Amino acid sequence: FVGGWPYGYSSYELDLTPFIKFGSENVVAIRLDNPPDSSRWYPGGGLYRNVWLVKTAPVHVGHWGTVVTTPVVSDAVATVDMRVTVNNDTASNVNATVRTSVFALGQRGVSRGNAETNIFVPANSLQTAALNLKVPKPKLWTLESPNRYVAVTQVEQQGRIVDEYETVFGIRTIKFDAQVGFYLNGKHVYLKGVCDHHDLGPLGSAINTRALERQIEILKEMGVNAIRTSHNPPAPELLELCDRMGIVVMDEAFDAWRRSKKKNDYSRIFDDWHEKDMRALIRRDRNHPSVILWSIGNEIGEQGSAEGHALAAALTKIVHEEDPTRPSTAAANNRNSGYNGFQKSVDVFGYNYQFADYGKFREANPTMPLFGNETASTVSSRGEYFFPVEADKSKGRVDFQVSSYDLYAPRWATSPDTEFEAQDKYPYVGGEFVWTGFDYLGEPTPYGGDSTTQLDFTDPAERTRTANELKEHGRIRVPSRSSYFGIVDLCGFKKDRFYIYQARWRPELPMAHILPHWNWPERVGQVTPVHVYTSGDEAELFLNGRSLGRKKKEQYQYRLRWDEVKYEPGELRVVAYKGGKRWAEDVMKTTAMVSQITMSADRARINADGSDLSFVTVRLADAAGLLVPRSRNRLKFSLTGPGEIVAVDNGDATSHESFQSPERNAYNGMALVVLRTKKGQPGQIRLRAESPGLRSAGLAVTSVR
Repeated sequence: FVGGWPYGYSSYELDLTPFIKFGSENVVAIRLDNPPDSSRWYPGGGLYRNVWLVKTAPVHVGHWGTVVTTPVVSDAVATVDMRVTVNNDTASNVNATVRTSVFALGQRGVSRGNAETNIFVPANSLQTAALNLKVPKPKLWTLESPNRYVAVTQVEQQGRIVDEYETVFGIRTIKFDAQVGFYLNGKHVYLKGVCDHHDLGPLGSAINTRALERQIEILKEMGVNAIRTSHNPPAPELLELCDRMGIVVMDEAFDAWRRSKKKNDYSRIFDDWHEKDMRALIRRDRNHPSVILWSIGNEIGEQGSAEGHALAAALTKIVHEEDPTRPSTAAANNRNSGYNGFQKSVDVFGYNYQFADYGKFREANPTMPLFGNETASTVSSRGEYFFPVEADKSKGRVDFQVSSYDLYAPRWATSPDTEFEAQDKYPYVGGEFVWTGFDYLGEPTPYGGDSTTQLDFTDPAERTRTANELKEHGRIRVPSRSSYFGIVDLCGFKKDRFYIYQARWRPELPMAHILPHWNWPERVGQVTPVHVYTSGDEAELFLNGRSLGRKKKEQYQYRLRWDEVKYEPGELRVVAYKGGKRWAEDVMKTTAMVSQITMSADRARINADGSDLSFVTVRLADAAGLLVPRSRNRLKFSLTGPGEIVAVDNGDATSHESFQSPERNAYNGMALVVLRTKKGQPGQIRLRAESPGLRSAGLAVTSVR
């Protein structure tokens, strides 16, 4: 037995040297245990993150052995301080030279700065060397231009280089201010953030860099500039992508302390492991320029107790010891935690869903920075709309789905509009992290368990069936297996909510979005409200060429509503204006019947490395190529060439079909097929989609070395 680590999200290192039989074949056996009730969401199982075998000389830079900070930054020069820990695993004392050169990442030509020092390392021990250097005219890490550098550290012993270690970092400054919010490089940045769990939808929890990259691309299109790693240490690949793509990160450690939320959650090991896990997280991630906050816990049960305040203070002390350059925070859902002393145990305060207390918090804590750590929790199902459209947030739940008018939420939560209003009324609030960017596996609120009351259904036969089930068994079995919280569904398809956030977070982008779809043959003559999300300040709506009126956004209004529209088939068109000038348009048309399948790939050329992916969007369309919104035809997929279908999904939270099945019903006109290359096998990967009575579709993706 070599060793282990009980917190599956933590990274750690074990030294295999004493156990290796040199010259013989060795087997590394890893035992994993994921007990039931260990998490409130789907945690994954097995080895879902990368494992690396690292070979070093006996004298080498230690595990996570470099710390880079940039204490002084100006246009002319940046000071780079570096601490390098050198391990000596020999039985003799060692004198060594530690030398670091800094290069612009990807440009190993001319060094931008150099430093070296001599170090004495006792036998079977370690020692830390301090280096200081200057980088002239530094290129800063910003959201728009995430420039990075690499510090190449060499350890020299008796004139011979025995180790070389690369540390990628960025030059930037951060600050949180109680009156304004977050500053990056001296410029105010409003945090446009989302919370996300670690699974990759139909791919499960196993890390795939391209799948993560696609998620970030979609989020950036919406306007996101910040991600919270809810509620655990992320895969290192996420932080590397955020470094590269210009996203700031709240790096979160725990979902529980001593008080449990689930029978086998982190509370079972908190006392023995919280310090080790907190230090491991910070030591692993502190060189990432994207990381701006360390979150010590999410909605922990101890917020209201003196014990909890002491625990929070102890965790913040660890943060300061390991990284004095970044503040601590915690996700506080207890309204009183902003006043009972808990708030004093962190550096920056983050409220979960307590938008009504933003003003009171400022009065009580005039010098403490504040932001929305977890907001909204609106629930919706892509492409589903139920009538009548009601203001009561507990409504809109039919057929085990939730209406996509974006007005519905659990009891503690709210619509996007309500949080927007609170943030605008209190401009010192530094931004928000919306729950959630993507739908995720598990936690299917508001269908989180079997129902003991009658639910609503559009099909009378289903209503009768469930009424009989309730009468006979005292409950209705609920099929939902994944969340409804996402702004984007499990496939990566945008829900309507995507566009209200895009309208707010990208005000410079001309855009307008109409909802709902306009295929309602059963609603002719009935009131069918139309909502418009736009980055403009007013808009005019037309139905079959007739104006239904021009509306202007009032203060604290974030959508435009035409609530008395009576349905007739044809064309809805909206023309948005900004500053009185034409700004953007959107059109929603009534379609004909489904007649064909169309497919499009996010990338037509991918790497033949055995892990690269192409995400293929499948649509059911009419003869004119328009998406038929309520279609659910059965689709069958086949593939030839050097690749494989690794996942199939449709975004329906109630579907129990295997993600590995080559067949799937479309859900509201759409499905997803994920293709993966075969390692070392370039060539054409050809995907075909078929459905009875429809024109089939084919698509080719090229796999290249």
